[in-house]
Amino acid sequence: MEGVPLEFERPIGDEISRIRFSPRSNNLLISSWDSTLRLYDVDDFVLRMEATSVGAGLLDCCFEDESGAFTVDSEGCVRRYDLHKGIHDIVGQHGQAACCIEHSEETGLIITADIDRNVIPWGKCMASVSHSHIVDMGVGSMSLCGLFLALATGRTVNVLDLRNLNRPVQSNDSSMDYHITCVRSFPNSQGYVVGSVDGRVRLRFFDLLNACEASMCIFRCHPKKIDGDRHLVAVNDIAFHPCNNTFVTGDDEGYAIIWDNSSRKRLLELPKYTRSIGSMSYNHNGQLLAIASGYPDQEASKVLVLSRVFYLCIYHYLLALLTWHHHK
Repeated sequence: MEGVPLEFERPIGDEISRIRFSPRSNNLLISSWDSTLRLYDVDDFVLRMEATSVGAGLLDCCFEDESGAFTVDSEGCVRRYDLHKGIHDIVGQHGQAACCIEHSEETGLIITADIDRNVIPWGKCMASVSHSHIVDMGVGSMSLCGLFLALATGRTVNVLDLRNLNRPVQSNDSSMDYHITCVRSFPNSQGYVVGSVDGRVRLRFFDLLNACEASMCIFRCHPKKIDGDRHLVAVNDIAFHPCNNTFVTGDDEGYAIIWDNSSRKRLLELPKYTRSIGSMSYNHNGQLLAIASGYPDQEASKVLVLSRVFYLCIYHYLLALLTWHHHK
């Protein structure tokens, strides 16, 4: 069971770049390479908003609040959307493709990053603040929790304090053999987790106040075996459960696996999806998990892979699984 698919009158015409549940409701924000931002009400199974920009693919999105959202695109444009009216304004412009965006409730800043090594904070006045932060390589992934921003560049993670972006609080080599594909902060701000091209996941716990590492753990998460040889599968996204100490990883072959953060043990492997998993998000109370995955268009004259979003009721899913094991 892949979950319940969200239905759209017009199918999403290209790869989904990011899905994010609202921090306070079951509204789901969806950005994709078809240049369109969508807002879907999962409670009522209805598309609340659909806004298309011109030309460039949307590479990331985030909520400002229940009425506003932001995106960045492949031409470097940063936009703010009015989710009630379906209109958008330009906040600012990067010189290269802007790939990541976060909104800080604590500071009111919008933070964006591009492939040309720039991390730029933007203020409420829709203009960048006095300076940008330059990293060693183009940012591949970014995650914000509280005042601390984790940036993945190559095989390194830089942790920035939004109150002082002049230099990182920490700069840590991931000890990975391959580049990092995603970084996600713990909900309690006590560390972060990274996924890599070779299917490994690394947890790093630290004391941000003293800028010293408390512990680190690397474990093999998604390598598969084919004919006895290990087959590496990239971890494309990681999502933390907001209420318990677990997280879910999604890979390039369509597997989603739930892990216990404390024991580093696999709790549950969800049924395999048809195509790779591009993005995942838990809702605010952790009862729903949304998963974006591709699927083949059977009616197309040539082979096309469209994108769909599924959601699962995790509590009911685990309960059904435990019942099945009990009667097995």
